[in-house]
Amino acid sequence: MPGLIRGVARTAVVAGTATAVSNRVSRRQQGRWAAQQGYEGPSQQPAYATAPPPAAPVPDMTSKIEQLKQLGELKAQGVLTEAEFEEQKRMLLG
Repeated sequence: MPGLIRGVARTAVVAGTATAVSNRVSRRQQGRWAAQQGYEGPSQQPAYATAPPPAAPVPDMTSKIEQLKQLGELKAQGVLTEAEFEEQKRMLLG
């Protein structure tokens, strides 16, 4: 009987230690995740939610200026009419 009690006691100690360690690791991980995500309470979105799409890049103004110059040259050469030039300019700047 003393061997049986010793075995049960050892099992209880091991199981209790494992549970305590597991709970401590879980709390530590939750704390780290909350710090990384800026925890806002229970209404916080889950970690697997998709991120918003990146913002569209701002068009480079120098490329627009170059295109306007090319359109002006085409108009001056007579390749584009005034109406075509205005339409292309509106699409480029619009």
